[in-house]
Amino acid sequence: MTVTDQPRTAQIPDRPPRQSRAGRVWALLRNTWRGLTSMRTALVLLFLLALAAVPGALLPQRDLNEQKVALYLANRPTLGPWMDRFQLFDVFSSFWFTAIYVLLFISLVGCILPRSLDHYRALRTPPVRAPRNLARLPYHYSSTVAQSPTAVMERTRAQLRGWRAEIRTGPRDGELALSAEKGYTRELGNLVFHLALVGLLVAIALGKLFGYEGHVIVLANNGPGFCTTSPAAFDSFRAGNVNDGTGMTPICVRVQRFEADYLSNGQAEMFTADITYQAGEDLRTNTWQPTRIQVNHPLRVGGDRIYLQGHGYAPTFTVTFPDGRTRTETVQWRPDDAMTFLSSGVLRIDPPGGMYPTDEERRRNQIAIEGLFAPTARFHGSLLTSAFPEMNDPAVAVDIYRGDTGLDTGKPQSLFALDPEQIRQGRLTKEDRVNLRPGESTTLPNGTTVTFDGAQEFVNLQVSHDPAQQWVLVSSVLMMAGLLVSLLVKRRRIWVRVHLATDPAGTVGQRRTVVEMGGLARTDHAGWGGEFDRLRVRLFDDPTDAKAVVPQGADTTAPHASETTATGE
Repeated sequence: MTVTDQPRTAQIPDRPPRQSRAGRVWALLRNTWRGLTSMRTALVLLFLLALAAVPGALLPQRDLNEQKVALYLANRPTLGPWMDRFQLFDVFSSFWFTAIYVLLFISLVGCILPRSLDHYRALRTPPVRAPRNLARLPYHYSSTVAQSPTAVMERTRAQLRGWRAEIRTGPRDGELALSAEKGYTRELGNLVFHLALVGLLVAIALGKLFGYEGHVIVLANNGPGFCTTSPAAFDSFRAGNVNDGTGMTPICVRVQRFEADYLSNGQAEMFTADITYQAGEDLRTNTWQPTRIQVNHPLRVGGDRIYLQGHGYAPTFTVTFPDGRTRTETVQWRPDDAMTFLSSGVLRIDPPGGMYPTDEERRRNQIAIEGLFAPTARFHGSLLTSAFPEMNDPAVAVDIYRGDTGLDTGKPQSLFALDPEQIRQGRLTKEDRVNLRPGESTTLPNGTTVTFDGAQEFVNLQVSHDPAQQWVLVSSVLMMAGLLVSLLVKRRRIWVRVHLATDPAGTVGQRRTVVEMGGLARTDHAGWGGEFDRLRVRLFDDPTDAKAVVPQGADTTAPHASETTATGE
């Protein structure tokens, strides 16, 4: 007999209904939002923000020093343009840095708001009920006392000041259970830290958008001074992303006197400048207000801050041309040695108008002076060095050139060096190399005389405007306070249950009450065991008949075996 298998109909499970396109888009957006607003994503973005700031510290930035950026690009003709395309010379205003910044801000806000709502609900929620078996908790204590359950509970509740506590009745006759929690400030400190971090990000962003910063070199000892009327008044100027440099607070400053204090080894100890300034009503009345500024002690006026950043020396030269007319120039030179202030620089002088019949001849007779300045000169043969940064015995070692200095070309000229291309092409010819002290001079072959008149001190002033600076300080202080609170405060819970004691016959005693106490730390807290013991002693100072939980393997013959012993969580 042949048995043929009958084909069985396969049971195909019902497919879930196909989601609509709008539903899939909504699911994608929801999952993306959940991923973006997770704390893990916020930490990753914070790390990426710190990593993205590294190129801004290693590479020259266009808003700080455009000349260094141009030199960097000129030295790297292949790699430089590609780096510029990725905005590596404008890191903090680049699209990728801004994207990380904005995503971090959104992630933090998305993390903090739900947590703030949860914390608010937790503050309004009563403490959880006491567990059925308190002996299973990591910290446990039991005893009997000669008081009624109501009296024990009232005394316990009075001792728990600062704890969120609630008393509930139990199933047994006369049973009361107290639930108490403490340490909600920990989560509050955590929220304050993250909210202050968001505030710090907002304040920094506002400062970058609406602030500005300019540097200017001003001659000391009643020099001409400057006024913050436009970015052109500064040697370098950085405007905010939405600030074009107009609308600045008008301030005029003159440096009356500058004083530098040095240690015996030449290290600068303090810079002090006595200045006069005009702002607000003083500009209309032409009144000058005297004040003193020092390093890290700026002048604050009209929402701006004027910092004294440094100083240097500006040699003065007088050029007497063959027809007897003179030109005197004072130009700051760059300190190359911070300990001795040996400075280098260049000075370009154009002949007086009408001295030569054609512009071509006039350009061939321009004078350029390039060399070193020592405030306290020391000569090794003809080699000039500086022995001390204070101007005790000034001298210069200069090369004097005659020819086309490039003043008429329209190309930017360095304040501290001649264009080597002008010398290589023969447009500038070296006429003399000489060491000069104040009052000494040298005469060139065409009859032009160059005299070194001495030097003046100059100061470097920085004018800064940051409308959110105070909020940066407030946010930073709140961040530190919130972080300390979140690290020092710990969440912990205790439960106390009391009920009337029963004798072996099963009758309820009238004068004895069973007390049980259990504790649990919400987070790892090494000192919670000791705190639990101290709390138990304060609540129940009668150790009679105390029955402590002894961890497995403990020495029960020890003198303190009857005291409460806490096992780790």
